[in-house]
Amino acid sequence: MAVPRVVRALAGGGVVVPVWANEVGGLTFRIEGEPVRYVKWVASGTPEIDLYSEMLRLSWARRWVAVPPVIEHGADDEGEWLVTAAVPGLSAVDPRRVTDPVTAAVAIGRGLRVFHDALPVDECPFDWGVGSRLANAAERAEGAEAGGSPERLRLAEVRAGIGDAPAIDRLVVCHGDACVPNTLSHADGTFAAHVDLGSLGRADRWADLAVAAWSMDWNFSPGYDGLVYEAYGIAPDAERIAYYRLLWEMT
Repeated sequence: MAVPRVVRALAGGGVVVPVWANEVGGLTFRIEGEPVRYVKWVASGTPEIDLYSEMLRLSWARRWVAVPPVIEHGADDEGEWLVTAAVPGLSAVDPRRVTDPVTAAVAIGRGLRVFHDALPVDECPFDWGVGSRLANAAERAEGAEAGGSPERLRLAEVRAGIGDAPAIDRLVVCHGDACVPNTLSHADGTFAAHVDLGSLGRADRWADLAVAAWSMDWNFSPGYDGLVYEAYGIAPDAERIAYYRLLWEMT
């Protein structure tokens, strides 16, 4: 993998290890040393990722929950970057974890409950509700009509069929991407921390729950989603699960 120039500069001669590449080209690197740091980098002109927004959300949330402390944020003509300190724990998709989906499911469910219970929704300045997410999807669909992207054209089709949102069950501060890789656990498998908070904001808790449980299918195999709900302390709600999974697909 080609390491961006700014990541090499931030490393200052230290060992740079690529650890993640997402679907839209965002890269994450670990810089070995004291302390260990993580650098997220995205090329300029990638609208799906806003690292400045993630910096704001991490800085706000870490007063109440375990998330990576922000060290630095910056941007230049080539891209944007966010540097954070490491937090203890292994991702649920770490090679040392992937053979134990039951433990992962329990950590995800319990960790998400901790997150929802700890963050003060009345003080949260960020929104991740249905209205704002649909507005963002509409903007992308309008751009697709001009640009001709088949994937974005599909957004308009899905938007037309999604219907009205279910009544809010419980308004919380949602993680915004509470999938398997973004939950860290301790050596004993218990929940440790969350990462990747770029979409954090106020929303119905099912916006997180539906996707967190669904991601067990993607990263392990079907059949473990019920353990996520059980560990969270809630019974599955078929209507809200279906709605928020469809909303996830289009936004």
